[in-house]
This record gives sequence, C-alpha cells and structure tokens, in this order.
Amino acid sequence: MQTGYELSHLSALEAESVHIFREVAATFERPVLLFSGGKDSAVMLELARKAFWPAPLPFALMHVDTGRNFDEVIEFRDRTVARLGARLVVAKVQDDIDAGRTTERQGESRNRLQTATLLRGISENRFDAVFGGARRDEEKARAKERVFSFRDEFGSWEPRAQRPEVWNLYNGNHRSGQHIRVFPLSNWTELDIWEYIDREGVELPSLYYAHRREVFRRDGMLLATNPFLTPAADESILEARVRFRTLGDADCTGCVESEADNPAAVIAETAVTRLTERGATRADDRISESGMEDRKREGYF
Repeated sequence: MQTGYELSHLSALEAESVHIFREVAATFERPVLLFSGGKDSAVMLELARKAFWPAPLPFALMHVDTGRNFDEVIEFRDRTVARLGARLVVAKVQDDIDAGRTTERQGESRNRLQTATLLRGISENRFDAVFGGARRDEEKARAKERVFSFRDEFGSWEPRAQRPEVWNLYNGNHRSGQHIRVFPLSNWTELDIWEYIDREGVELPSLYYAHRREVFRRDGMLLATNPFLTPAADESILEARVRFRTLGDADCTGCVESEADNPAAVIAETAVTRLTERGATRADDRISESGMEDRKREGYF
C-alpha cells in the first residue's frame, strides 16, 4: 500500500548526514568533529546533536586555531561548546611555530600552517575518524573526494587511490596510525546549508549577516580592516554594509556587499550568485589552480 509519504530535499540530506554520524560512532573508537564556528561546522554540529539526541555527543570537538580568528567567531565557538556541554580540543598553530615544527613566513597567511597542527592534534589524541564540513560544491578538489576519505600514516590523501562508495556503504577499514576523514555535508550545497539554517533556526556568528564595517579593496576582493590586516598606502578605507559568505582567518577572508541580515535574505542572494563562496572571498585559495588539491594531499581539511 502506497502512503504517498516522501522526504523533502532537505530532509533527505539531513537523514543521509545523520546516518553517516551514526555509522562512524558505531564503527570507530575515537571520532572527533572539527568545529571552527563557521556555518558549515555549525550545521554539522546540529546534525550530530540530532543524530544522538537525547544522549550527549559521543565524541569531542576540535578547533585548529591559527590565532588570527575573528573575535565574533571565537565567542560563538566558546558559547556553543558551553551550551552543549561538549569537550573542546584546541590545537594551536602558534604552539607549532614556537616549537619549531613549522615556520611562519612574513606577510603570509597562517592558513597553510594549519595542516601540521591538524595532524599533530589527530596524532596526540589518537583520533581515528575526523568529521569535516567540506562540501563538493565548494571547490573541484573537494568535488572528487569521497564521504569516507582515507588518510595514510602521514595524513596524506591520494585521489587516485580512493575507495569506491556504492550507495550508502562506507569502508572505514584502516590500520593503526591511519585515519579516515568523514564529510557528512558532501552532497549539500551552499544554498542547502542556508535553507537548513533557516528551517532549523541554527545560530551563527553575526558576521554572516549584513553589518557595517571598514573595508578596503585588494585584488578585486573586499577585505575587512582588523588587527591582522591593514591596507597598504595606496589602498583606501571605506565603510560599507557587508557580510561574510565563509569565515577563515581574518587576514585572508573577504566579504561581499550585502543587505541580507537574516537567513531568508541570504538565501535570496545565494540563489542568484554565480561564484562559489571560496572562489569569491578566500584569498588563500588563489595561490594556484591546484592550490586546494595540493594542500589536501599534504593533509589539509
């Protein structure tokens, strides 16, 4: 007998993500969820909460802290962790710089230095599954990565050696010292994320909504003035109403002019945009045509 019941597009994505969380919790010993305080990790955390409710999260959260975050993001991160009563592991890039494990180059973003800190955090805590908020629509290297992404003893990813994923059957087999990156949002788009935020009332840092702030233009990108980023002598500061589509380090994340101060308005803007969020507002992704894939091969998110 047919009931006519059918899941909506968003509910189907939600069900898939919840299944992935439960699959990992059942088959891995020490999972961890990467939580930066951005919109994707906020949605991922909400899905994880739903997957195990009313029980607490069965795994810790981890933030790879470059030390160059927006203040609003760190405040949101700490408030969210306290609200959920979760355990937060903070791996600091500065610790690796101080210990000589990585070298900071003058004038460069610390984004590339995150890889060594991430791998150290995984190794020290013996995490065997790492949830990340990457989506396939963001960037071409991420588009070809599996939901369960195998990483070797060095944290490296080899695209040509990926395991097949048939339907919703995932292969989490690995040896000691290796781990699996897991991407519950792989099949979501930026628009899906915002529609889910609107539907579920997911809280985000205020930077995702239109606000007035001082900005300047560099290489065709609007950048916000902040303690980590100041304009050059030939770059003029102006005040504009802007929002951030994605939140990375304060010294390499651009914003867009916008009047969207609520999820519904952001959805309307997102529906007509022709540029991905990373391509439009992340200076660290403009290093080379294969910049993201090169970093992922080395162990990046």
